[in-house]
Amino acid sequence: MQHAPYWPPVPPIEMPPARTVTVPDRGEFFLRDSGGDGEPVMLLHGWLATADLNWWPAYQPLSAAGYRVLAIDHRGHGRGLRSQAPFRLVDCAADAAAVMRALGLGPAYVVGYSMGGTIAQLIGRDHPDVARGIVLSGTAQHWQEPRARREFKLLGLVGLMLKLAPQVTFNAGLKRSGITPNERTAYLQSELTRHSVRDVTEAGRELGRFDSRPWLSSIEPPVAVLVTTRDELVSPRRQQLLAQAANAAVFESPIKHIEVGRPGNGYAEVLLQAIASLSAARSVKAA
Repeated sequence: MQHAPYWPPVPPIEMPPARTVTVPDRGEFFLRDSGGDGEPVMLLHGWLATADLNWWPAYQPLSAAGYRVLAIDHRGHGRGLRSQAPFRLVDCAADAAAVMRALGLGPAYVVGYSMGGTIAQLIGRDHPDVARGIVLSGTAQHWQEPRARREFKLLGLVGLMLKLAPQVTFNAGLKRSGITPNERTAYLQSELTRHSVRDVTEAGRELGRFDSRPWLSSIEPPVAVLVTTRDELVSPRRQQLLAQAANAAVFESPIKHIEVGRPGNGYAEVLLQAIASLSAARSVKAA
């Protein structure tokens, strides 16, 4: 019997140093931390991703620009916290805020992509003291439209498939996204298998329940929105509506949703512009 080829899961770059941050009454959290004395930037990854899968192409550009780069794995994702409590987006926001407070690094620029963007919005609402400014990208105010609601109803079936055959299910999802399992994607496959099936399934349901329309315009930290203009999962129109609701400066990167995790697409350079705009916005507000 011929077995599938084995490829070692080697990271595409040398990642920033990893550390475990213990927060009393919350638990242990996996964090990438580039170190240094630069202004901190906390990166929040999307659903079914990890900090590394989502952000590795941005680590070096942000560090080279002088920022201290922080990237957390959300609970149930990758090396993130495993809790007996149900997965809740508000807990992810509280986790990130607690880690920054424990390290004495706030306020930071908080950057959220996709699901990470919903978490960043909740940080702006519930933990404004840790956010110098917020960049939202590839995300929206809600997923209440009919198409999204239909897709979220399928999550129960997806969860069952992940429990029965996680590797097969993840590989099928990769192929659907145009990614063929091979030597170059072995690390990606390895990272996906770190997830808690229960938590990532519930995370999808949480996204279906999320709606920031009643309160987004009232958050204190300045907001910038980086629109992924070829996004097939979160339409550019919905991202523009998010920017209008948040009274945010708008920046654009011509990538598809999943391409944020691919190098050489120019996204990191636009992200640097968006972060810089937040510093200017704070100066104007202070004046």
